[in-house]
Amino acid sequence: MKRPLLDASPDELKAWIQDQGHPPFHARQILRWVFQHRAERFDQMSDLPKTLREQLDAEWTVFATSLAHHHVSPDGTDKLLLECTDGRRVECVLMAEDDRRTVCISTQVGCGMGCVFCASGLKGVERNLTRGELLEQVLRLRNLLPPGEKLTNLVVMGMGESLANLDNLVPALDRLCAPDGLGLGQRRITISTVGLPEKMRKLADLDRQYHLAVSLHAPTEALRNTLVPINQRVGLSEVIEAADAYFQKSGRQVTFEYVLLRGVNDRAEDAAALGSLLEARKAHVNLIPYNPVAGLPFERPSPEAVRRFADSVRARGVSVSVRKTKGREIDAACGQLRRRLEGQGTPLSISAP
Repeated sequence: MKRPLLDASPDELKAWIQDQGHPPFHARQILRWVFQHRAERFDQMSDLPKTLREQLDAEWTVFATSLAHHHVSPDGTDKLLLECTDGRRVECVLMAEDDRRTVCISTQVGCGMGCVFCASGLKGVERNLTRGELLEQVLRLRNLLPPGEKLTNLVVMGMGESLANLDNLVPALDRLCAPDGLGLGQRRITISTVGLPEKMRKLADLDRQYHLAVSLHAPTEALRNTLVPINQRVGLSEVIEAADAYFQKSGRQVTFEYVLLRGVNDRAEDAAALGSLLEARKAHVNLIPYNPVAGLPFERPSPEAVRRFADSVRARGVSVSVRKTKGREIDAACGQLRRRLEGQGTPLSISAP
């Protein structure tokens, strides 16, 4: 099996090139072709010696994943289902709106957090994605853009718990932010987490300027224990304290993601509790009307219910936005496309406490 180019460090690539009898500076050329010139094959790298291109092609592959499915929504959202070398599949999305070009990537095959309304975790977590697999998602989506267009934003909100794969994620993001990568600004990157306090504090200590989004989904311990089972181990108060610490360390306002489930966490008392929890904090709430998943019992609240909930939280002085839904026609929510193409799971039932 050929070696994935993007899983190798620049130093590893240089050493291999020297072993083949070529100057190590060719490593910079190779990576420039991939990151700046959108090359997906070595034979496109015209300023490399022909012998080196042939040697590279014999032992390496630019992209180790293969395209299993590509669908485009009427609103212009692209969704890719990529197949890894071990046959496992992951999803990533490209969203275009006004002058923004945003990619959303996955960090794991599946997810082990068990959020009861999410398609990603229905089969559990299978493994972390490698640094190269993370980079390939971004580059494959970037390469869909017309020549001259660039990615403006990156959100790590796809399949998996982002901070559970922090050791691969941060080097991949560093590469994307580097001048000889894509030159993305750290402040243009958002990392989503269900709320792993120890990992949130570790991320803060890395002294990056990433935006942190905490998938809250409930304003009380009892309700969050029901919707986000990992909360039974970490606790809502610990998650909030770690979010406060991230803000203090980075100076970056934390966003709290809140998926609205009809009749479960969108009630008047839930809005009041959420406002009370966050009113004294420098925080933003992103309300996400639920994107229904086949086989799961949850429903999307009405637009009026969403408006009432948002108004109630705002009344406590908390900044609130409602996420626009994009790509519903192509199963753009995490894990939906993979699940549809691989077969449906069994329904479950749940009621709010």
